[in-house]
Amino acid sequence: MTVALYVDVKRGPYPRMGVDCWGIERDARKYPGPAPVVAHPPCQDWGTLRHFAKHAPERKACGPAAVNQVRRWGGVLEHPAGSHLWNVKNMPQPGGQQDLWGGWTLEVQQCDWGHPARKLTWLYVVGCAPGDLPPMPSPRTPTHVIAPAKSPAAREAARGRHIPKSRRHLTPPKFAAWLLEVASTCGAP
Repeated sequence: MTVALYVDVKRGPYPRMGVDCWGIERDARKYPGPAPVVAHPPCQDWGTLRHFAKHAPERKACGPAAVNQVRRWGGVLEHPAGSHLWNVKNMPQPGGQQDLWGGWTLEVQQCDWGHPARKLTWLYVVGCAPGDLPPMPSPRTPTHVIAPAKSPAAREAARGRHIPKSRRHLTPPKFAAWLLEVASTCGAP
């Protein structure tokens, strides 16, 4: 069995997949193990736009807690590419060497699993080797953008293709299923 931590239990795909979900209501930081996890800690305080986030210490604490959980129970942590959490918790960059827990990082784009935007994502995986991953989908071209570009011409080109903030964080069901499959192959380090 695999557990999904820090997920949107109301609108995300995991509850409909029959997965044991730990969101805000259950306080995912208190997950006691021992099943491997798929962790989606809040990214507002860690992403490249973190300077726009309202300071929320309890929310920010979820990131390091999720890394510790993946390192203890095995599994996969998903966060935006370039997340500052990698530096704080000394996780390897994509393509880098494994860390002391056997963890490694892979960069993917969620549009390959059906997200309308490219949504570059880093996956920190502990408990399985890169060769043990399930098959990856074929690359897809995004149809939407997450944030409008800075130039007027780029903003005009993106008009009508912008994803509302309320939908950006939602995990595509095919990506969620793939992450669960990854975590199911992971054991505790």
